[in-house]
Amino acid sequence: MKKSKPTKRNPWAWVPSLYYAEGIPYVIVMTVSVIMYKRMGVSNTDIALYTSWLYLPWVIKPLWSPIVDILKTKRFWIIIMQLIIGAGLAGVALTIPVPGFFQYTLAFFWLMAFSSATHDIAADGFYMLGLSKHDQAFYVGVRSTFYRLAMITGQGILIIFAGYFESTTGLDTIKVEAYSSPQTEIINVINPDSLNIETLEGELRIIRQPGKLVISTDSKPKVYADSLIAFARDWNVKNNFYEVETVTTQAEIEKGRSWIENWIADTFGPEKKPAPAKNEAGNAALVYFHLSGQPEAGEEVVVNFGQESGDASISLKEGVRFVFTEDNWNKPAFSVIQLDPKLKVESSAMFEARAGNIPLAWVITFSILTILFLLFFIYHKFILPYPTSDKPAVSAEGSSVFAEFFKTFALFFKKKHIGLILAFLLVYRLGESQLVKLAAPFLLDIKESGGLGLTTGEVGIVYGTVGIIALTLGGLLGGFLAARNGLKHWLWWMLIAINLPNLVYVYLSYAMPESFFLINLCVAVEQFGYGFGFTAYMLYMIYVSDGDHKTAHFAITTAFMALGMMIPGMVSGWLQELIGYQHFFIWVVIATIPAFIITKLIPLDAGFGKKTEDNSEDE
Repeated sequence: MKKSKPTKRNPWAWVPSLYYAEGIPYVIVMTVSVIMYKRMGVSNTDIALYTSWLYLPWVIKPLWSPIVDILKTKRFWIIIMQLIIGAGLAGVALTIPVPGFFQYTLAFFWLMAFSSATHDIAADGFYMLGLSKHDQAFYVGVRSTFYRLAMITGQGILIIFAGYFESTTGLDTIKVEAYSSPQTEIINVINPDSLNIETLEGELRIIRQPGKLVISTDSKPKVYADSLIAFARDWNVKNNFYEVETVTTQAEIEKGRSWIENWIADTFGPEKKPAPAKNEAGNAALVYFHLSGQPEAGEEVVVNFGQESGDASISLKEGVRFVFTEDNWNKPAFSVIQLDPKLKVESSAMFEARAGNIPLAWVITFSILTILFLLFFIYHKFILPYPTSDKPAVSAEGSSVFAEFFKTFALFFKKKHIGLILAFLLVYRLGESQLVKLAAPFLLDIKESGGLGLTTGEVGIVYGTVGIIALTLGGLLGGFLAARNGLKHWLWWMLIAINLPNLVYVYLSYAMPESFFLINLCVAVEQFGYGFGFTAYMLYMIYVSDGDHKTAHFAITTAFMALGMMIPGMVSGWLQELIGYQHFFIWVVIATIPAFIITKLIPLDAGFGKKTEDNSEDE
């Protein structure tokens, strides 16, 4: 007797793994690919141009979302897309070492991008089919948490792996210690023409001078730092360590304001004060590298130099990648390390110069990812349940796929109160969509420009640690409470939570507190509120997508979600420059008002998300 397939499984067995698998290919395509190409020596121009287009499949995925609904099951699409993503990862691993790797790997990243976007469609649809409405509410925080864990994996763990494989292949890694000191007065002067570099005995290795830098925290004239960076760049280009890229200056970009921009700045901008003269910059020092001997004819030794650990306020400003050949191995390749001008205390950072086998390191990294997705494929093939409602929208004989495709879009836009629904999707985060673009610049900008004057390292702590923890806790709490009492019970509290904490930035911009703890506390409140309030937004997208084509309809709602973030975000920087941080944050708070008006009008069942006898059995 044939064993029946399970229609249900414990959500903990598949929801975390499914959304972790959903996030990994996205971060690989959008973030890891950029880092890999940079390490492989692709120019910034090509990286920015070609990898930016890789976001396109996620933007236009609603266009083919009906196909996922109409043909086969959502379970089928998840399994197949994970297999194709694995094949794409394998393709990247196999083509990294070959000539013309950029074109070949880019083609496989495109395959991964479309497969991943399709996987997103199917996974979101399957989530709604495989869980009751109560469980959908309960696990919304869980799925968000594991998706964020995938982001952390891609932006952190994978890069650490690649760096480890780099450091354990090729030439030995060389360390450079950099210290900031309020007391030192050492001036770092190097004349490259006076250096006599000769062959050293032993295996080929990297030589660096000095091994330890002590840089004074006393600010220097900006012209000093600029000239030091210009000298290093010109010398390195002259000796063929790398090619210089054309940079468009801010003065070349700006063409003057229009009359409307002048009116906005004059009417709503801050009181005009003389702009602070940026005559000072953080102190800087030189470190140089060469090889101990001549490479073989035609051989290139690529050295990558960068910060490994320590204070991000001690940063590398010039000289991140050098190519040594038989012609320039005995010439110094210069790097410039500079202090953040706001850094006035003793601190340190560790930098490393690596000449590992970079292609091999990335081949190993992508091979591991290939195995990971093969395991995802096998695991989900056996673990994902078979919900009774997971079936093709076109299954009867004579049904037209073509007609069903357009019917899917038509049904969405014929939903009752669709105007209010779309307005809610567009304006629920109207304030947050503008705030998110300027929060970090506000923390970094000097006080004379209206910012808080934090160092890069401090901002990393505020957003990368405290903010992430608060965001995750808010999301988990939101899912738990919505599952207990229903979305409608908590909707207004969540609306307040995502919008009212924006006031902390009004406070910060006027009070300009010195307390790092207080700044962390304010950002934590805002991020916790965002995580808690975003739960309502995600659940409402699930609510309005319910029906025969819920998978395609959810994909359409994600397009409006992206639109609601993209358009306000595009103008936020322009507006802030016109009216200043203080008035900009007041505007952000004002911009939350439409969300309160629309939320009062939107349709929403009182029992949605709450566990009842009916929806506990709903698939």
